[in-house]
Amino acid sequence: MSKPIKFGTDGWRGVIADDFTFDNVRRVAHAFAMFLKESGDASRGVVVGYDHRFHSENFAAAVAEVMAAHDIYVYLMAGPMPTPVVSHAILDMGAGGGVNITASHNPPTDNGFKIRADYGGAVASEKLPDVEKYIPPDAEEVPRVPLDEALERKLVEYVDPTETYTERVARLVDLEALRAFHVKMVADPMWGVGANWFPRLIGGGNVEVVQIHAERNPIFPEMSRPEPIPPNIDVLRERVPTLGADVGIATDGDADRVGIVAETGRFVNQLEVFSLLAYYLLEVRGWRGPIVKTLSSSSMLDKLGELYGVPVYETGVGFKYVAPKMLETDAIIGGEESGGYAFRGHLPERDGLLAGLMFLDLMRQTGKRPTELLDTLFDLVGPHYYERWDVRYPAERREEIRANVANARPSEIAGFPVERIDTTDGWKFYLGNGGGWLLIRFSGTEPLIRVYTETTREEKVEEILRAGLELAGVEK
Repeated sequence: MSKPIKFGTDGWRGVIADDFTFDNVRRVAHAFAMFLKESGDASRGVVVGYDHRFHSENFAAAVAEVMAAHDIYVYLMAGPMPTPVVSHAILDMGAGGGVNITASHNPPTDNGFKIRADYGGAVASEKLPDVEKYIPPDAEEVPRVPLDEALERKLVEYVDPTETYTERVARLVDLEALRAFHVKMVADPMWGVGANWFPRLIGGGNVEVVQIHAERNPIFPEMSRPEPIPPNIDVLRERVPTLGADVGIATDGDADRVGIVAETGRFVNQLEVFSLLAYYLLEVRGWRGPIVKTLSSSSMLDKLGELYGVPVYETGVGFKYVAPKMLETDAIIGGEESGGYAFRGHLPERDGLLAGLMFLDLMRQTGKRPTELLDTLFDLVGPHYYERWDVRYPAERREEIRANVANARPSEIAGFPVERIDTTDGWKFYLGNGGGWLLIRFSGTEPLIRVYTETTREEKVEEILRAGLELAGVEK
């Protein structure tokens, strides 16, 4: 009997050839097929996409074969596509759901199986057990139709949603105006499927796009993983000022997350980017509506909400929480600390390409480069300082460490009074007197504790993080 498979915050991921095998992919594909049948969405078909990782196209073909055997029509991507393009295709085709073979920003050893609902966003967290219950103990029970036969029987169709995705994006950002913008950008797709998308979307005019890491290379040289944060984008940070560029834009392995580098080489962190994008929609575009953020996102968003008179909703970490809340509230933007942002009128799904275009449009419409935009933001809400530490601990201490955090009731942290504790997703300590907040969360798949803080006191960042580790009884 094979190992049990459990879904995480964004589907299922595993190590290639260890637990992420063809047999296990077929088991999960069978479970999703049964889920689509139970929900009544199977008759509308399913979209299947894949990224640039090792064997992704073949894993996607295995998914298509299982779906075809369940008489579920398959719209199979004709080539590797960004996750937001795959999600767009679900809406474009009117499909009942989607699967994307990608491990997003994980190390090169991994691959993954993302599932999407008919609205193009993550399947709601409360429905994931309804998928998991159908995962069979082994692959022998899983039916399949060979891909060539499925194509011949017209159970599978190759599709390319590039043109319709571009049309969707053009309804939200003026691509012609961007093409006329005199700007030099360095685009870093991090060896992933974001390659060539910025030249495709806004090339041919005054925009000069210099690409790095734009070929397929599943071992992701010059970075430990295709996650658009330091140190993985250190090459981009060096290239931007060296090339005299105005901005650097990185997208992760499946292009649903974005990272921004200022003209000086300064990394504009994810909380700053989220806040700047919200400012862009509220101030520059004049949009009004709620903002949805996760527990680990910026307090600057709350201040922007107060300034512009819009509500701000906080959810657990992951787009399986953000997407449903965006749909419920008709939010103008939703996002998380990982660098993924979604927008009203598009998809309840992270889109690193659209986020990058919106950041460029913010620069175009304000005439400001990234460091000047940060000054503008801080003039409005005050400077905020953010950092996250990921610390491993002995696996046998897991329950002890969790109990330490769960039982902690400190009256102060790093000299700031603790005003309240939120346990929605981890333990978030709200600190008074400008202290900001401290968040402690545990990885669900490995012995790893994540400690985050955002504060208005730069000199207190490390002290707050160390206090968090002390609560847990862990050393960095």
